[in-house]
Amino acid sequence: MSLIERLALCAVFAPFVGFVLALLGRELKKFSEIISMLGMAVAFVATLLLIMRTKGVVQINLSLLNWINVDTLSLSWGIRVDSLVLVMMGVVNCVSFLVHIYSTNYMAHDPSLPRFMAYLSFFTFMMLMLVVSPNMVQLFFGWEGVGLASYLLIGFWVERPKAGIAATKAFIVNRVGDAGLILAMGGLFVLCGSLDFDVISKVFAAAPLPSLMVLNHAINAYDLIGFFLILGAMGKSAQFGLHVWLPDAMEGPTPVSALIHAATMVTAGIFLVVRFSFLFESALFAKEALVWIGMLTAFFAATVAVTQTDIKRIIAYSTCSQLGYMLAACGCGAYNAAIFHLTTHAFFKALLFLGAGSVIHAMSDEQDLRKMGGIARFIPVTYVFMWIGSLALAGVPFFAGFYSKDAILASLYLTHHLIAYAVGIAVVMLTSFYSWRLLWLTFHGKPRADEYVMAHVHESSYVMLVPLGVLSLGALFSGFIGQKLFIEQSGFSWKNALVTTNVFTGHLPFIIHYLPLVCAVIGIFAAIYIYGIKPHWSDRLARQPLYQVSFHKWWIDEFYVMLINKSLISLGRFLWNRVDQRFIDRFGPDGVSHLCLGLSRANRYIQTGYVYHYALIIMIGVIALSVTLFLSLC
Repeated sequence: MSLIERLALCAVFAPFVGFVLALLGRELKKFSEIISMLGMAVAFVATLLLIMRTKGVVQINLSLLNWINVDTLSLSWGIRVDSLVLVMMGVVNCVSFLVHIYSTNYMAHDPSLPRFMAYLSFFTFMMLMLVVSPNMVQLFFGWEGVGLASYLLIGFWVERPKAGIAATKAFIVNRVGDAGLILAMGGLFVLCGSLDFDVISKVFAAAPLPSLMVLNHAINAYDLIGFFLILGAMGKSAQFGLHVWLPDAMEGPTPVSALIHAATMVTAGIFLVVRFSFLFESALFAKEALVWIGMLTAFFAATVAVTQTDIKRIIAYSTCSQLGYMLAACGCGAYNAAIFHLTTHAFFKALLFLGAGSVIHAMSDEQDLRKMGGIARFIPVTYVFMWIGSLALAGVPFFAGFYSKDAILASLYLTHHLIAYAVGIAVVMLTSFYSWRLLWLTFHGKPRADEYVMAHVHESSYVMLVPLGVLSLGALFSGFIGQKLFIEQSGFSWKNALVTTNVFTGHLPFIIHYLPLVCAVIGIFAAIYIYGIKPHWSDRLARQPLYQVSFHKWWIDEFYVMLINKSLISLGRFLWNRVDQRFIDRFGPDGVSHLCLGLSRANRYIQTGYVYHYALIIMIGVIALSVTLFLSLC
């Protein structure tokens, strides 16, 4: 085994070792902290060495064991590392390592900290299993593994009923997307005869696939499988319609929000689409759907974020919006731009979530913006880091988001998706607006918290601030560095990791190039004017109908409750009362039991135990038998 393969093994399995040891030694709090962080440190360093030794261009296919051999299906458990996987491994291990460090202080007073650290390592391992999978079945194992880990982490505070409800909601909603992924796996196996990525890509490259027969109708195989894959991506990446779990998942501890719902798990859907970029290049209808699903998600989430009052929920809806951008980039064929924004977004969004955690920590666990304000002078370091994250999110020049988000908007314009481009520009303005609304209401103006909270406002310890500092470097420089690696033709060599198109070779007019910046500045000044200079305007806006639509999240949750929850409960009661009790039970188990009881009662009169009764029955039987024999002879 070569050194590169050993590094890949360490990068993938070190978190699993940390998980097992932390869980076994959970009675020793400090041991669990150290061993889980050590496992992540090994994984992160191994990933860095792997990147440096291969310079980002690597192709590892390592089979660890024979896993499934059923008829024609033969799959091994292994590791497949290419340029795309290497980027994902770098993002996952870097952010996870920093979150582990941050959590040791943020969760220091929680008696279940060892279990929490073990869960973080377990999630990281499952996410790595997902991205290094050489086949669809192993990918599905990791896919379900991160779903299980998110359930455990969102509902970590078991004493909070809302946390349990949010964890269950996330688990159930993701099952809808999982159904799509399973159907896609079935379609791929029928058409390709294998679920191995290398085999599937070769079959797709060799010749056009035949149509699939569904209910005696021929359907384009590329589009059908593409839509199933999109459904899977929509569940994990919280796209419109299946987004409802992500904001509620903020009931979990803040490090969970930073790790799972900003940098890793929610990007699994984007990774899935990019991994099958060769399919979407042939599934033109499904590929076009990616653009509109993505931009609808981006617009919807941005409009909701502008009115929310929970600091973590605002950032959560921002995550939904940015994931919409990534999906739209895939629809334009700019898969490299989608991965570019995925990488920069991981840094500045994790920075914002952990920064929000620092604010919550300083404000005695308060998350409501209406009870904050005027705390910038008390937590100046956190304030600076939140500014850096917000500038990167808004797409201000020289910050990470400026390069990656503008690349996506440019891809929309250059592929002639002008309506989607206009929506994207509007979202830029809304993003800047809600980012500076959050900053102003949190750090500026008069304090709105009570005297006890204000008396205890304090800056976080260096254990929490150091990860913020590292992430702020990513928010500052990852865009400039990534521009050369991800977008420019002379940069990163993707080889067979994803399809690269000539999207960015067209001419971009001057006004189109700088329009996102102009809109970002307008959004920033609008937020400062409304919430800083004319604060009474915000009260007027709160009484407007559109504000109520935004504040109530377009009433989508209420719609689901009415359409699905209440309908299913009503259907369940009908089936229980009318079908189960009155028909199935009546003529099934209850009917059979009543019949048996009736026959038993009747038989009780025959089985009396008296000899002369039995003699009488024998005589009757003999007479009946004799009469029958006599009649048969006649």
